[in-house]
Amino acid sequence: QLQLVESGGGLVQPGGSLKLSCTASGFTLDWSAIGWFRQAPGKEREGVSHISSTGGSTNYADSVKGRFTISRDNAKNTVYLQMNKLKPEDTAVYYCAAPLYDYGRSWYDSTGYDYWGQGTQVTVSS
Repeated sequence: QLQLVESGGGLVQPGGSLKLSCTASGFTLDWSAIGWFRQAPGKEREGVSHISSTGGSTNYADSVKGRFTISRDNAKNTVYLQMNKLKPEDTAVYYCAAPLYDYGRSWYDSTGYDYWGQGTQVTVSS
């Protein structure tokens, strides 16, 4: 079956770094763009970053721009989210997601994605 699995979350101090991974099974990622989303307690899910199928185009939420970097290694069927200079407000469950088609929606619109991982918890706290 088609699956996305996130890993790499954990507890980190403010200013620290984590690298999240999103690995696909049942399909190859080379045909698919990937989005990273997060949802904090009591808040709506928000788009964090996005990368095109080739890696040639990336997008970032203003809140993470300059701190997070999305990348992909299609040979490993994996997309990464390198998170640096983490802040307490980055605390959330992080999800990766893949669209089946280009629906013409904004990259940060979660309704444009068809496959979702189970999420990985990122907690930034002293």
